[in-house]
Amino acid sequence: MATAISFFTGAGGLDIGLEKAGFNVRFSLEINPTYCKTMRLNYPSLNVQEGDIMDYTKERVFREANLSEDDEVNLVVGGSPCQSFSTAGKRQAFSDPRGQAMLKFADLVTDIQPDAFLLENVRGLLSASLKHRPLNHRGSEYPDLTEEEIPGSALKHLLSHFPDYEVSTALLNAADYGVPQKRERVFIIGVRKDLNKTFNFPEATHNKWGTDGKVLWRTVNDAFKKLQNTKHDYVNYSEERLKYMQMIPKGGGNWRDLRAYGEETVQKAMGGAYKSGGGKVGYFRRIYANRPAPTLLTSPIQKSANLGHPFENRPLSIQEYLAIQEFPNSYQIAGGLNDQYIQVGNAVPIRLAKVLGKSILTVISSNITVIV
Repeated sequence: MATAISFFTGAGGLDIGLEKAGFNVRFSLEINPTYCKTMRLNYPSLNVQEGDIMDYTKERVFREANLSEDDEVNLVVGGSPCQSFSTAGKRQAFSDPRGQAMLKFADLVTDIQPDAFLLENVRGLLSASLKHRPLNHRGSEYPDLTEEEIPGSALKHLLSHFPDYEVSTALLNAADYGVPQKRERVFIIGVRKDLNKTFNFPEATHNKWGTDGKVLWRTVNDAFKKLQNTKHDYVNYSEERLKYMQMIPKGGGNWRDLRAYGEETVQKAMGGAYKSGGGKVGYFRRIYANRPAPTLLTSPIQKSANLGHPFENRPLSIQEYLAIQEFPNSYQIAGGLNDQYIQVGNAVPIRLAKVLGKSILTVISSNITVIV
């Protein structure tokens, strides 16, 4: 069986998908003790280590993975922290410790020399620069952007840290692969150059219309079918938020539907956001039951990105988060409610991880030797 090593393991979405694809994950590293507990609750026999990737060398990884120095690793994966590249954050790129952890991942890949690697991050990585210049300091009255300030320079810098790999990068929508969620993430997959193999991202199997030989996107209703008679755990809306959420039509909608009650109601509900630009689609949003869910976030009650239940007057529950991400029915998440949302919201959807794992396995299969 192909051997994999996992960094930034989190709640285990990537690891579970890879196991389903045919990989044996020999070592999973996670810095957060609560997230480690989640993995151990569900997979007591899994080799989960609590630690900081910055403290690891190839030798330590092999030792804790119970591998000899002559053993080959087929795949190294990681869903690295994304805040340093998120458009909602300060975009500090690799000057942020979380960005530095991504470069450490690259250094370990170079040292370990697996057949392939997979790195996942937010779409903001595609446009991030090594140095972020505020928008109000750009324009004809300011100097031209330096090479480090040009959009995409962060990704270019990162890829330069994989000199031994033929790298493919793609922005994938999980819904296009059968996940009931329109989740867009960047996937960077490299195959070691001496293998003389080319990785091509798998063709989408689903689309919005079910045309061109594709299957129709799966929906929230599809995900919720397995939740009958399930007890739900969720955070509560404030009384003010609940008042307006009760006005949103059942089945799906958002703040625009408040106009049925008059523009004054809309203004009161939206507050300062009423006059702001943009579509504001996440305000007072009930997700649509007959569509894929929007991207699951680390909280379902963020004001501008609300994830309200299609029919009930509450946010999505942890159980619904798990169903949308397609975790096993019995999956347990450690920690308090907020911690649980963060873990599941940050996970790679299991179905997508499996699809990518199988595609990688197809490319590198001729180089796999069995490790006892």
